Amino acid sequence: MKYRTFRGSDVRVSEVGFGLWTLSTGWWGTYTDDEAVALMRRALELGISLFDAADTYGNGRSEELIAKAFDGRRDEIVIATKVGYDFVNHGEERGRGQREIPQDFQPEAIRRATDAALHRLKTDRIDILQLHNIRMEQTEDDALWSVLEDLRAEGKIKFAGVALGPAVGWLGEGVQAIRRRNPGVLQHIYNLLEQHPGAAMHGAARDAGADTMFLIRVPHSSGMLEGKYTAETVFPPNDHRNHRPRSWLLNGVKKVEQLRFLERSGVRTLGQAALLWLLADDRVASTLPNIYNAEQLEEFAKAPDLPPLSAEELDRVAELVARNFGLELEESKFKGTMVWEENAEFEMGNAK
Repeated sequence: MKYRTFRGSDVRVSEVGFGLWTLSTGWWGTYTDDEAVALMRRALELGISLFDAADTYGNGRSEELIAKAFDGRRDEIVIATKVGYDFVNHGEERGRGQREIPQDFQPEAIRRATDAALHRLKTDRIDILQLHNIRMEQTEDDALWSVLEDLRAEGKIKFAGVALGPAVGWLGEGVQAIRRRNPGVLQHIYNLLEQHPGAAMHGAARDAGADTMFLIRVPHSSGMLEGKYTAETVFPPNDHRNHRPRSWLLNGVKKVEQLRFLERSGVRTLGQAALLWLLADDRVASTLPNIYNAEQLEEFAKAPDLPPLSAEELDRVAELVARNFGLELEESKFKGTMVWEENAEFEMGNAK
């Protein structure tokens, strides 16, 4: 395993991290506590040090799982979590899938949520605290960012940042946060098949000279880039992937076939290549693949130690993406603010 350090800090994370949402929400299958703990402990054995939770995942369960898995081993791991959803009052309204519940980013609510997360995690500090799925309003709220600084000064958090979502989009929110707040970390969806608007946000950070580094979620486009789906693939009724449009599956399978050149028999899988493509960007601090079984965990944990993608491979990927793999362009289904230009107002994207 290889590791990267966030700029201006001593927070060092594994290039492959472990997102707790697969184990704690029921959207990728059901796991007992013992099953989840065993998988998490195996991840640490493989060198994975970053464990990314959220207070709303399983209504606190993801943080409780971290405490249970690593009791007495706090200094061996980096804990990231998220706050902002009012699951205490609305947690039972979510049901299955991506339905959002009300958010509360009032400074006093963020402080209460952070203290509650510390209690569930059974720790005295959170390494990376992220504002969960912010809107434009939160990028402009000085009081909100002031309370994050207070929490850092008190030693309750080491690093503050934002997570964008749900779904793909939020270009304006990401760029505005980077330009106005220079967050140490920004988490968003980005992968070989879904490069916009992620690439634009990375570019904005470079152009602004920001310290922001990125945590990448959904690096395999909900499993598509593991290379195992077909046009006939059917997901279980409660599975998160059922929220994807049918075109995502049908066109995704066609795109994946054109990316098979990234596989090397006995050397690397397509799933590993998808992670290596992301890690070619030095602003990517860590990738957060959806991990749901031991075999897949072993595969992804090996990726950072494999030979990087060559310049020729990176160029070929760029060429395929530039012409949309020779396929007809699909209707964009982005969420949030999706048009941004320097010194221009933001416009709302397709929030469908």
